[in-house]
Amino acid sequence: MAKAAAKPKAAAVPKSTPPAGDNSATPAELRKYYRDMLMIRRFEERAGQLYGMGLIGGFCHLYIGQEAVVTGMQATIDSSRDAVVTSYRDHGHMLACGMDPRGVMAELTGRAGGYSRGKGGSMHMFSKERNFYGGHGIVGAQVPIGTGLGFAHKYRGNGDVSLTYFGDGSANQGQVYEAMNMAALWKLPVIYIIENNKYGMGTSVERASAVTDLYKHGEAFGIPGEQVDGMDVLAVKAVGEKAVAHARAGNGPYVLEMLTYRYRGHSMSDPGKYRSKEEVEKMRTERDPIERLKKRLIESRAIDEAGLKAMDADVRKIVADAAEFAIHSPEPDPAELWTDILVEPTHA
Repeated sequence: MAKAAAKPKAAAVPKSTPPAGDNSATPAELRKYYRDMLMIRRFEERAGQLYGMGLIGGFCHLYIGQEAVVTGMQATIDSSRDAVVTSYRDHGHMLACGMDPRGVMAELTGRAGGYSRGKGGSMHMFSKERNFYGGHGIVGAQVPIGTGLGFAHKYRGNGDVSLTYFGDGSANQGQVYEAMNMAALWKLPVIYIIENNKYGMGTSVERASAVTDLYKHGEAFGIPGEQVDGMDVLAVKAVGEKAVAHARAGNGPYVLEMLTYRYRGHSMSDPGKYRSKEEVEKMRTERDPIERLKKRLIESRAIDEAGLKAMDADVRKIVADAAEFAIHSPEPDPAELWTDILVEPTHA
């Protein structure tokens, strides 16, 4: 008979939260964050091109503009232990988790060399080895899954945490609140990361949410939350460290609302007529996360212009190689339709 889980105790609202993390960084760390964000940007630009060429089918949601969120948060965890789960805007999260650009691009093009062997496409690929549990196409569905990953960590007592990403368009889903209630009740080590890019599929957050300060969504359950400049990788890292320390210490979940912005449409099929070109250009000009970090790198003399150009050239080479690999990879064998459908139980 399976061992029954011990009845979880109700969560107490913490009297205090850990101090904010350190938003300083060494020159090497700054260079790494810049390269990681640049890799996501260049990869997504190339994915957009392949979609336009008809080499990527179905839906394709690009992460351009939001790179600082996942880069900053990934810097706060142990990627060999902690779990990550997100929605369908997921390519950036995969790369940040260390997944091979070749395998990610091959999956986008539906090829056998992809992470889900060509069956998942843009929205559904996984890597258990990298502790990345998807890409999920149903709005908000990843939040209960991420909470379940937190439950697994708590049950095993391994001290690991779950980073559970979702967007402002998911924030008012009923399953999100149900998951938050359970996480608070059982003090699960889950960090809920709301990537508020201001628009759902085409509706601004002001028109979709009665409370637009989305970090407050956990207040009813006693979950602390904070609003973060999601266009500043060091601000993300600093508050992320605080939230991860809170969860890892056994104090339960934390909500982080990342104020960010997507430059492209909701998906590649979205013309984005619900916002002005001036609005997008203003964000690109004044708030771009990569350009902001580039300025800091130059001013701190962590790297010079020649070094930045060399880094960009190297990143472009890797992305071009990934695209070539994807284009020339074989399509999956039709028999693949029947794999990964059922896991047969094992008996001792």
